Amino acid sequence: MSAPQPSAQGPASSLSSAERAAERYTDGEWHRLHPATPLLRGGIVFIAVFGFVLSNLRERLINFFVGAPQYGGDPLDAIYNHGWEGWALLGVAVVLLLCLGAFYLSWRMHSFRITGDAVEVRSGILFRTQRKARLDRIQGINVVRPLLARLVGAAKLDISVAGHDANVQLAYLGSTLADGLRGDVLRLASGVRAAEAAAGGSSAVAAGVDGAAGVAATGPGAASRSAAVGELVGRRVNEFLAPELDPNAAPPESVVKIPPLRLFGSLVLSGFTVFVLVVVAFLMWGAASGALWLLIVVLPGLIGSASFYIRRFTKSLRYSVAGTPDGVRVGFGLLSTSNETLPPGRIHAVEVLQPLLWRPFGWWQIRIDTAGHSREKGAAGQPNTTMLPVGDAADVSRVLSLVLPGFATDEHRAIIEAGMVSGGHDDFTGSPHRAVWIRPFSWKRTGFRLDGDVILLRRGFVWRSLAIVPLARLQSLEVQQGPLDAALTLAKARFHTVSGPVRPRLGAIDGPTAVTLFQEVSARAVAAAAADRSHRWGSHPEPGTDSGPTPAPAPAPSPAPSPAPSTPIEEEH
Repeated sequence: MSAPQPSAQGPASSLSSAERAAERYTDGEWHRLHPATPLLRGGIVFIAVFGFVLSNLRERLINFFVGAPQYGGDPLDAIYNHGWEGWALLGVAVVLLLCLGAFYLSWRMHSFRITGDAVEVRSGILFRTQRKARLDRIQGINVVRPLLARLVGAAKLDISVAGHDANVQLAYLGSTLADGLRGDVLRLASGVRAAEAAAGGSSAVAAGVDGAAGVAATGPGAASRSAAVGELVGRRVNEFLAPELDPNAAPPESVVKIPPLRLFGSLVLSGFTVFVLVVVAFLMWGAASGALWLLIVVLPGLIGSASFYIRRFTKSLRYSVAGTPDGVRVGFGLLSTSNETLPPGRIHAVEVLQPLLWRPFGWWQIRIDTAGHSREKGAAGQPNTTMLPVGDAADVSRVLSLVLPGFATDEHRAIIEAGMVSGGHDDFTGSPHRAVWIRPFSWKRTGFRLDGDVILLRRGFVWRSLAIVPLARLQSLEVQQGPLDAALTLAKARFHTVSGPVRPRLGAIDGPTAVTLFQEVSARAVAAAAADRSHRWGSHPEPGTDSGPTPAPAPAPSPAPSPAPSTPIEEEH
């Protein structure tokens, strides 16, 4: 089955109504966020304070409703006895006005603008800050809709940028405006807008709603107030029921579907469950030996672990992944939702792994390395580097076809399958038999294969792992040989990419083969990086310029006939 692949978006591509309405906000001028932004960002604190006050006045409330006896000493009694009711109400009104004024100033001083090469946000009343995200360094755009924000029709636009703490967040925007701006920013970053301007076919800006406010303007001919309220309620209901992947920007069907039973089983058969079982056994031993203090110390944590499972389960519901013209889009969530787009060329390494407890069920997980990460957690509460929380081999094949479009053929699927489950004796260049002395269980699975502009690294006996690294994203390659490796004519190889959960490395490979691998990968990485044009994917729709590798029939290097080096190898590129 062939999975849908991202295709380049040409200048003549049609725009959705949300994208056309959002074009007015990409004019290089400063615009304000949603009016409810101060409440959604900081007003929750006042709700917590209000709850704290109510909890401290519970005796008075009980007396008011059921007539319980009073014991005095309440601050409200002192105010009432001294006749300070007016002053107290005036103080409360002043505090509320000051808070409203601070909220208004915060909203007025928080603005953003989108130019042809960057997204900028400035904020602060006393201390001003300004953040800038260059379009050519964007690694992903995430539209996050927390539950409270969904109630008022708002969403966060989290723009991930390469670099430490370099993300730019537009919190909050109108929900429709957030979707439109996401598409428009991606069109700017891809070079489509520049191509349209060069061709003289710039799009006309559609007159639409003020998305920052998310409220339709009314005039003399507007519908009645009741009809407007009904329309607003209908809009909110439709947003709650709408699919996480916009059918206008992605195929209507996700390439994978995670059954709830599989999702639940993957959470139960996890390392955290093993830890919980160990704690329960320790607790039972303590109770049997009379150490009841363990119940007080450990039992609250065990009760909290139930909420951990529930939170991870609900966050992974409605999981979907599909290809769009601007990259891979991943959506998930039931109450609070997340929808992230990863543009072409932003994935630096991919890892397909299988824990031991998942092996009887044939379940796998896919993780990725990117130069920037969204501040929001990914599916199942895991880091946003998890592309597929749990899936079978068919799911893995479909997701990899989106992440690496050049690996969507039947031949490449067979290569990936061999890297996932094969135990050796295939087209991978494996470790020699003498590696059994330092890798007694995994030496047969350890191996690599060069295929065009990517390298596949297979390792692991208990935890199976297949790492795939596009050579255009490789930062450096290191070959090492310690004393024991030198005695056995073996070596280790590490492939350095951006920081992330994927650790591409090989151990116990043949020494001369490692030297040949170093030379071959170095040459291919330089050529792949020079030919890469994925930073402007919309301007280069020709084959071979997307995020996927360019397949080539080049075979993996074979062991060189020269003798093994007598001194330890320490090379870097």
